[in-house]
Amino acid sequence: MNYRRLGRSGLQLSELSVGSWVTYGKQVDHRAARESLAVAYDAGVNFFDNAESYAGGLSETIMGAALKELAWPRVSYAVSTKFFWGINRGPNQFHTLNRKYLHNAIDASLKRLQLDYVDLVFCHRADPATPIEETVWAMSDMITRGKALYWGTSEWSADEIRAAYEIAERHHLHKPVMEQPQYNLFHRSRVEQEYARLYEDLGLGLTTWSPLASGLLTGKYRAGVPSGSRGEIQGFEFLRDKLTDTRKNEIVGRLATVADELDCTLAQLSLAWVLKNPRVSTVITGASHAGQIAENLKAAEIVARITPEVLSQIESIVGKDYE
Repeated sequence: MNYRRLGRSGLQLSELSVGSWVTYGKQVDHRAARESLAVAYDAGVNFFDNAESYAGGLSETIMGAALKELAWPRVSYAVSTKFFWGINRGPNQFHTLNRKYLHNAIDASLKRLQLDYVDLVFCHRADPATPIEETVWAMSDMITRGKALYWGTSEWSADEIRAAYEIAERHHLHKPVMEQPQYNLFHRSRVEQEYARLYEDLGLGLTTWSPLASGLLTGKYRAGVPSGSRGEIQGFEFLRDKLTDTRKNEIVGRLATVADELDCTLAQLSLAWVLKNPRVSTVITGASHAGQIAENLKAAEIVARITPEVLSQIESIVGKDYE
């Protein structure tokens, strides 16, 4: 396993990591989570991504119980959580980044995770109803209190990230050091264009999610929605139109030829393509069983095979069919 620094920080994360969105509490129970985490850790993975809102808090509970049983040295792995959506509807509990919500949310997450601190904490979306100054102060205080080590954003605009950074710098607060955006062959503009100046200007690191476009880039949706897949999970119906998009599945079919030439799966090719971007600190992968994690981790071996010629071939296939 290779390790990359989180932006300009000193923290080193495995270039491939494991996230719990959709799977934990939906497809993965406590036992399966423990097995999957063990396989990933044994392969060198040291970063595990979570969020308060995943499965209404159950995802954190499952991961926390698994980590407690595995009993790894705390210094050997990093865990994240994210705040904004909330679990309970009500004032200061839902769709906010105000100080009161954040102050309580971190304590509740740590209790579910059975940890003294998280390594990374993200503002899961921007909150236009709360002044950015208030959020920056609250996140900085969270680090000062020892509840988290680094903070960042997820799916914020470049202007919002820069504003938060400049407020922190002006008041000598802990600055945001990372962003968690969606990044894959069909979703690229924000990482490659909008954030382009932030990498050098702010030292922004990226912990990217959905490298397989929710499974579209595995090729399994080319003939429709298979039984037991993510597209069938209750509550994720919003994904189905994208997963069954005729044009994108035609592109996936052509990408399969490239994968065959490189002697890898479509999923491994798609993961390796994301890893090829040096701005990416870690690629968060999802899996419903330990075998899937082992297959995903093989993508690291494919990166060296993606030569400039192969990249050009992929670009010609995808064309402008991306967001």
